[in-house]
Amino acid sequence: MKDSPNILFISAFRAPFIQEDLDALSRRYRVHPLVGSGVGQLVPIVLGVLRADIVFCWFASVYGAIGVIAARLLGRKSVIVLGGVDIAKDERLGYGIWLSWWRSKLVRYALLKANRVLVSDLSMKKAATRLAEYTGGNITYVPPGFDLDFWKPGGDKDPHILTVAAVRDEGTMLRKGIDVLIESARRLPQFTFSVVGADARFVFDLNPPQNMTFRAVVAREELLPFYRSAKVYCQPSVIEALCYTLREAMLCGCIPVASNVGGMTTAVSGIGLLVPPANVGALVAALLKAMQMPDEVGAKARARMVALYPREKREAELQRIIEGFAS
Repeated sequence: MKDSPNILFISAFRAPFIQEDLDALSRRYRVHPLVGSGVGQLVPIVLGVLRADIVFCWFASVYGAIGVIAARLLGRKSVIVLGGVDIAKDERLGYGIWLSWWRSKLVRYALLKANRVLVSDLSMKKAATRLAEYTGGNITYVPPGFDLDFWKPGGDKDPHILTVAAVRDEGTMLRKGIDVLIESARRLPQFTFSVVGADARFVFDLNPPQNMTFRAVVAREELLPFYRSAKVYCQPSVIEALCYTLREAMLCGCIPVASNVGGMTTAVSGIGLLVPPANVGALVAALLKAMQMPDEVGAKARARMVALYPREKREAELQRIIEGFAS
């Protein structure tokens, strides 16, 4: 392999956390991004692998599987980064790539045959090994990384509860626990609740109370003032692999209340409050307790995130993995 390897970077769509990995790799290596979906992507993936030393795929998707297959046939190295939908199988909510019999076979192949599979939380490794039925010997924990100078407190906290959730359909609304949040707000009329990112059309039938407001999706950087002003951040999801917004809110000094699922347990444990998913009574009690906590708890939440998730740590781990292929 060359001193500066060529990396084919594959992703079906653009997202801030994907772009951050792309930027980090591009600062050190020759990276050729291939972003898009549809059958038209299959040939460019194969052609891209021909010119690459390493195939770096965000998500264990069909595209990721094609990248891994081509890499093995051509003697290239491959990396898969797990996200969430690629380690989910929830029939009730109709969520997860593993619900499809043929996609699940491709994803399983990608997990078993990739040189490295990266997870941002150890709960993701547990889900991957259970679904793919393998030991997970190629799975490596690489923590997410955040810009600590950008995501930081500023100004006074208001006594309200914030949730960020990109809700564009009923299934996502249920998966993010917005129905449970609405009922909790109804039982806590003394507090104000705000949900950023939820399309009000999908919550209209649930008759949200007057102390609850909904705002459309905003750009990631525009979330900063919302995080800075809220005392409590609540993420009542039923399924959640990692939850970047929870960690961003904690970096901004919010007191966290979240369901004890996936990577949210890692973030909140020992600092905020964890509740069983889809349990209105438990969520109401936790929110009431959190609103009575001193602001010092929010400062502790930030300190925990600063210790666990500096952006430099993730970039160093990615570099170690890439350069490890040459040794």
